[in-house]
Amino acid sequence: MPGPVGPQRAAMLLPLTGPQAPLGQAMLNAGYMALFDESQSGIEIAPRDTGGTPNGAAAAARAAIADGARILIGPLTSAEVAAVTGPARAANVPVLAFTNDSQRAGTGVWVLGITPQQQVRRVVAAAAAQGAQQFALGAPDNDFGRALATALRGATSDLGLPPPSIALHPGNAEPAMAASGARISGSRADAVLIGETGERARRFAATWMSEAQAGGQTPRMLGTALWLTDSGLGREPALAGAWFAGPDGRARARFEARYRDAFRETPPRVAATAYDAAAIATRALRNGTTPGQAGLGDGLGGESFAGADGPLLLLPDGQTRRGLAVYAVGTGSEPQLIEQAPQPGTPGS
Repeated sequence: MPGPVGPQRAAMLLPLTGPQAPLGQAMLNAGYMALFDESQSGIEIAPRDTGGTPNGAAAAARAAIADGARILIGPLTSAEVAAVTGPARAANVPVLAFTNDSQRAGTGVWVLGITPQQQVRRVVAAAAAQGAQQFALGAPDNDFGRALATALRGATSDLGLPPPSIALHPGNAEPAMAASGARISGSRADAVLIGETGERARRFAATWMSEAQAGGQTPRMLGTALWLTDSGLGREPALAGAWFAGPDGRARARFEARYRDAFRETPPRVAATAYDAAAIATRALRNGTTPGQAGLGDGLGGESFAGADGPLLLLPDGQTRRGLAVYAVGTGSEPQLIEQAPQPGTPGS
């Protein structure tokens, strides 16, 4: 007779030593929450320490696969995901990564972080629905700024809008000068996406708006999810009412309340991504299939999953769609909700 069947195993690749160890522990806590919510028995999540490095992540992935892991949850950064992809694909083991670098997505590798592409697609659709036609971008010339540029070109093309004006400036450029320079090509823009935060975003917006209004225009200012916790933006009149896309606040509040009850501390933002990845992995193991395989249901192959940061949908090719809410910068500390998060794949998502 065959022997007893052991638990089905997923491995969670996290920085459990080194400077990011507290973050790794919080993410592991969230993963255990998801396992408890989704399956009481027959499935286990085995933590593996990456040390926060690509070499550590690759070693952790190989060890986890050798130990029977059928899904890898994590790792954290884009470089670590790149190091893990080869061993995972060679063993036909799916990866549910925490990074928000969409370039790491592909067959068998899902990126679960909230990407610049997802944010831009959502806020551009919302602005276009209110009449915006000509978009412009002012952002630093770095990976994030270039991702915003690619996303804005794609979003406007998908909506049949004119090509956007793209102006990338050095990361140490004086914001007012960068804004003036960006307006040379974006002077007709009725919606301006700003890839800066904090004081730099305030100074950039103030200059652009002042020059635009001198020419008889009042463009709508747009931003990114990084503005969600930037309480000082509303002190700049040019940014009061500016829109940006971010995770579903209601879902996030429920997750944070449950996490605080369990662990007596407020979770870091990326813990919600860890929860979602672990929940999806647990459902995949429970149903005996892979995260992107059709027929799995509820976020895994056609139906959205109600995640800790709002609804998300995994596609078979490794892409992830998210339903994001739209917020406006408020004059107080809290942003104002403009539009609720739609189901992924619906118009405007």
